[in-house]
Amino acid sequence: MAEAANDEREEHFDVLTTTGEKTGLTKPRSLVHRDGDYHRAVHVWIFAENTQELLLQRRADGKDSWPGLWDVSSAGHISAGDSSLVTARRELYEELGVTLPKDAFEFLFIFLQECVTNNGTFINNEFNDVYLVTTLDPIPLEAFTFQDSEVSAVKYISWKEYKNLLAKEDHDYVPYDVSGKYSQLFDILSERYKENSEARSVSIQNQLDRYVPIRLDAELNGLTEGDRKALILLIKAAMVIDEIFYLQVWYSNPILRDWLKERSELSNLDKLKWMYYSINRSPWSVLDENKAFLTTADSAVKLYEKCTKSIPGWKGLEYRAAFPMVKPPGANFYPPDMDKNEFELWKNSLKGDQRDSATGFFNVIRRHSESDVGASSFSSACYTTDTVAQSIPDLYMLPFSQAYKPFLAKASELLHNAGDLTDSPSLKRLLNGKADAFLSNDYYDSEIAWMELDSKLDVTIGPYETYEDTLFGYKATFEAFIGVRDDEATSKVKLFGDQLQVLEQNLPFDDSFKSKDVTAAPIRVIKLIYNAGDVKGPQTVAFNLPNDERIVKDRGTSMVMLKNVSEAKFKHILLPIAAICVKEDQRKLVDFESFFTHTICHECCHGIGPHTITLPSGQESTVRLELKELHSALEEAKADIVGLWALKFLIKKELLPDCLVESMYVSFLAGCFRSIRFGLDESHGKGQALQFNWLFEKKAFILHSDGTFSVNFEKVEGAVESLSREILTIQARGDKAAALSLLQTYGKLTPPLRAAMDKLEKVQVPVDIAPIFTTAEEILKEK
Repeated sequence: MAEAANDEREEHFDVLTTTGEKTGLTKPRSLVHRDGDYHRAVHVWIFAENTQELLLQRRADGKDSWPGLWDVSSAGHISAGDSSLVTARRELYEELGVTLPKDAFEFLFIFLQECVTNNGTFINNEFNDVYLVTTLDPIPLEAFTFQDSEVSAVKYISWKEYKNLLAKEDHDYVPYDVSGKYSQLFDILSERYKENSEARSVSIQNQLDRYVPIRLDAELNGLTEGDRKALILLIKAAMVIDEIFYLQVWYSNPILRDWLKERSELSNLDKLKWMYYSINRSPWSVLDENKAFLTTADSAVKLYEKCTKSIPGWKGLEYRAAFPMVKPPGANFYPPDMDKNEFELWKNSLKGDQRDSATGFFNVIRRHSESDVGASSFSSACYTTDTVAQSIPDLYMLPFSQAYKPFLAKASELLHNAGDLTDSPSLKRLLNGKADAFLSNDYYDSEIAWMELDSKLDVTIGPYETYEDTLFGYKATFEAFIGVRDDEATSKVKLFGDQLQVLEQNLPFDDSFKSKDVTAAPIRVIKLIYNAGDVKGPQTVAFNLPNDERIVKDRGTSMVMLKNVSEAKFKHILLPIAAICVKEDQRKLVDFESFFTHTICHECCHGIGPHTITLPSGQESTVRLELKELHSALEEAKADIVGLWALKFLIKKELLPDCLVESMYVSFLAGCFRSIRFGLDESHGKGQALQFNWLFEKKAFILHSDGTFSVNFEKVEGAVESLSREILTIQARGDKAAALSLLQTYGKLTPPLRAAMDKLEKVQVPVDIAPIFTTAEEILKEK
């Protein structure tokens, strides 16, 4: 009995596979190290930027491994049921008496340490999550409070000197292979602090040059006086939506934005940083597979006064608000150290509606153990290291209405006030409904109001797209689009919405998967006045909403086309691309009517095909839930390729002119190169690569000796139909394995695509537009 009681008191670890995944087993610390089980730990490095020094601790003489040697600033095992970031913060507090908020910790990499010490009695197979805390100056040594059983002393040392000591295998230091994976720490510091202002300026300028600034104007003559007054408030509400989106991307993103903006006039480099950040709305470049173009060394400096015990004359710790070099797949919707397995285990413990909400659009997932309130947070039970596991799940849901309450309350007030001013009954209903939804977190009725909007002033505002959540594709980002309806163009596109049911019944896949009740999609064509929120990087030319499957099933979808954006892209991007990548005798077939018509059909086709599906088990589900993070790319590919199929179908039915046949295929070919340049980490880019490579393999696209491409009109129709069938069937079956195989096989940068991309880069054809909202600026000046 005594042995069992000791076992329960001893710290337990999650036992991992050799690749770092949880096995579902936990074991006491002593047995894990006796048996050589793989487990998890954290390393935390404190780095002083101004002196270029790392903080080292001397391990206590009583430690069971590497006693008395100099080691990482702070380290510790991750207890069973605990999380990485919480452990990192706790270990820093317990070992050194340093309390820091989570935005001080930059995740660098995972280091697998495999070694045997103590004459073979201590086997350490450890996956270490390595974090960096960047301070401006060293922390005064007298400010530390040591945990005597862990630490006997601390010192600062130049990172270059420390690296040399490790390379020499100095016996006073815990060994790390600096020629192996741990060298990443030193490589990062070396690259980050090079004197390279001029080179960085050139690099960011080159990235900026991929966007062509375009002034977007819209005539307001058709608006009533009430609508003009409402428009001012709507633009202000959209600016609030911006605040929410910045926070959704990453928790330190808003302070980074403010820091960069404040410093934008200090130097040319600072100006360029701010300009490129403004396009990407984060430190990760959309057009470069979300590679970071900034580092934590560029980030905001924050003062944390109560990070240690009080020291006379020391105001507190100035540190850099951190962000990881690799963009977090879960954005700020989930705890940064949460993995898929932890989420699934937690979700499966929930019941009924709670389980559905966990995968819903309109909430974030947080940890009970997350706290930035200071040292007191580390005294609670959830930070005790001698527990086997937490009895209460650490994860919980927080609705958007609470997570973003201050912003949504402000936006709600602005929308209500705008609703009072507008002369349009349907717009008044939409604005009041959306204002209420912001506070209730129930968006159903407001989305119906959006679908039924019949107003000269067109407004889309709220949480919609799930592209930022690349972990699962569950969580929606906030966005806003404000425009003026183009009545003439809107009347012309009614045909497409009216034909949705006919298109559904004739889709090229098994009839058993087809819906018998597809609602016609209303289509509105607008001239964009202002956008905000999730409008980073390449600009959308259209959107088809809502994405909520409940509404899609009950009422279908609606579509908004941004005609002035489409016109700008066609003129400044698609035509130059065609001049380089399309064979000369087919270039004349690239025209705006075909480009815009396919865009309409693309958006319509989001509303047909599989959405709510029945799995082989008989269980009802949705394509989004089954394909998870693969859904967005495959859905964009579906809308594109089925849109092309649908155009040919409508031409055969004599509902569209026959003269569109060749031009729509050649315009689509040119459009492939445009979208792929968005990057293969972006859903549209990856989906477009899938389509191009499939059609190229089927010889529907032909590569010529001069590096240009043309459409093989004899084969393209069959190739389009075969890919449409493949994607629709995968979606209907909810077959994630097949979706992954298709995207891995075809959604990549093949040699023909790479050659085309290189040609476009060489002649510096813009990748996309950077809109300047001149009409909105003038409206705000009137106020």
